[in-house]
Amino acid sequence: MASGSKKVIYAALFGNGLIAITKFIAASITGSSAMFSEGIHSLVDTGNQGLLLYGIRRSKRPADKKHPFGYASEIYFWAFVVAILIFAIGAGISLYEGIQKTLNPHEIGDPTINYIVLLLAMIFEGWAWMIAYREFETTRGKRSIFQAVADSKDPTIFTVLFEDTAAMLGLVVAFFGIMGAQYFGIPELDGVASIIIGIILAGTAVALAYETMGLLIGEAAAPEIVSRIRQIVEEYDVIEALNEIRTLHRGPNDVLLALSVDYRDDITAGDVENTNYAVELAIKKEFPIVKRLFLEVQSTKHHKAELRRARRQRKKESQN
Repeated sequence: MASGSKKVIYAALFGNGLIAITKFIAASITGSSAMFSEGIHSLVDTGNQGLLLYGIRRSKRPADKKHPFGYASEIYFWAFVVAILIFAIGAGISLYEGIQKTLNPHEIGDPTINYIVLLLAMIFEGWAWMIAYREFETTRGKRSIFQAVADSKDPTIFTVLFEDTAAMLGLVVAFFGIMGAQYFGIPELDGVASIIIGIILAGTAVALAYETMGLLIGEAAAPEIVSRIRQIVEEYDVIEALNEIRTLHRGPNDVLLALSVDYRDDITAGDVENTNYAVELAIKKEFPIVKRLFLEVQSTKHHKAELRRARRQRKKESQN
């Protein structure tokens, strides 16, 4: 796990912890539902950062007999838990509080403290957002933001970025909701702001769940990595053909690689062993994230026959 990921999480943890305390104080003084929802939002975010740090620590455990490939993929599980918590707690409480305030409106107290807290929160959240965005930019390259998120194999960075973006939007909504309730004398607007904050959190949770679901199921390495591995393998003259490459990200920096190759028939078993070792060294030297490499020696004819058999089997199973 890159140190940049932890830096992003610690920044968000520190900022959200301070913000949550000040929001709850302001909400208790003024009785604002929007401010209370924002307090819940920051509290959930603080807990989420703690879960991500816990997930990072758990994912670093060495492999054992029960988990021979290690625990790197556990960070994906905890990122998914974060998405569930945002939806269940953050969005749920905000929507409930907003609906209650809209159905049973009451005047909020002097909103001055709310404005002060919200402005300070915008500063803290803006600082945390900038750190997360800069770290995200180091891995983005020339891709669009949406494509970079879809391709990312490190959920800690885009999770914090999503949370901080939702937090900034929520602060703006709370600010205008409280201002509208004060200026127009319509206390229901405070409740409406809380509902909108809940909707923002729900949308964020769904987006995070969707992205982490793909990582949990298992995603391949980046196309440029797969293409370069193919080039490395095809540089060896004793290899007749590269039948197949399969990669699987078990963690942000942990890739499992499986290769199927067809060797020339006129070489010895020793040549095969030496070439296998050379291929493994070359790939792992260029791509240290490849932690496990399995190389299957198989003729192209037999490989294609097995693929056809597997397709027939899948078709048969789908019909049952």
